[in-house]
Amino acid sequence: MKMWSGRFRQPLDAEFERWQRSFEFDRRLLREELAASRAHANALKNAGILSSSELIGILQGLEQIAVKAASSPAFLEDSEAEDVHHFVEKQLVALIGDTGYKLHSGRSRNEQIATDLRLYVRATIDQIRADLADFLITFLDGKFSNACLHSPATCRTRAGRALAAGLRRNVSARWGTAD
Repeated sequence: MKMWSGRFRQPLDAEFERWQRSFEFDRRLLREELAASRAHANALKNAGILSSSELIGILQGLEQIAVKAASSPAFLEDSEAEDVHHFVEKQLVALIGDTGYKLHSGRSRNEQIATDLRLYVRATIDQIRADLADFLITFLDGKFSNACLHSPATCRTRAGRALAAGLRRNVSARWGTAD
């Protein structure tokens, strides 16, 4: 069933239908979609929309989706899923039944993608920082350990000072790595 199937009297052109699908691209947001869905399920329970047993079923279903996705890349080959949100809902309903539809209560597609992208960007920034810190430490340890790097840099109107091994300590402190 299409997420918007009740809005049109005739089926969409097959080529347009393929074109409008984003799951091939946004399935990389699955981890974030599952995390946001867990948080939303807990909020629905706190609001009295889900019972305790429904919450447990949804959380277990979301965990099963995560496990299947991690263990079998073919699991993510779904030609019917419109996007990552539709994929999760579809899989959840297949696992736990109609209770899976309740997870969508109070969530718009715009809210879902905005939350997923924010979580993805946050995790990516953290990974880039860690990778950059590792690179800088490796670079400084490998090339300039206990030596000075003389650079032609200037600092405003004065000639710049040579960079010393102390830079490694500054990198460690700034980027949160062990010295």
